[in-house]
Amino acid sequence: MTDSTALDPEDRKIVTLARSVRARNGVPEGAAVRDETGRTYAAGTVELESLKLSALQTAVAMAVASGAKSLEAAAVVTMSESASAQDRAAVRDLGGPRTPVLVASPDGVLRHTVTAG
Repeated sequence: MTDSTALDPEDRKIVTLARSVRARNGVPEGAAVRDETGRTYAAGTVELESLKLSALQTAVAMAVASGAKSLEAAAVVTMSESASAQDRAAVRDLGGPRTPVLVASPDGVLRHTVTAG
C-alpha cells in the first residue's frame, strides 16, 4: 500500500474526487479522470435496468462527451484489488496504453498504479 499523501497533488485530487463520488452517491465505485487540459471528470457506478457502466467507464464517457481528446490519468476507488480489463480498455481508448490508472481503497489509500495497456 502507498500513502496517498505521497502522490503528486493532481493525482491526489482525482483520487479524492473519486472517493467523494463513491461516498456521496452510495455506489460501489467512484472514479475520476484528468484530460489533456487538466480538466477533471468524476463519476460513480451506473446501474440502470437498461444500462450498466462502471464508475471508470462513466468518467471516461463524461470526458469524451465534454470534448476531451486524451487522458493524462485515471483513478478508481473500489473494494476490488484492481481495475478491470474493461475499465483499463476504456482508459486506453482515450488515453493510450501508458495512461496510469490509480487504484485506491474506499479510505483513499492507494493500492497500486497500473497502466491502461
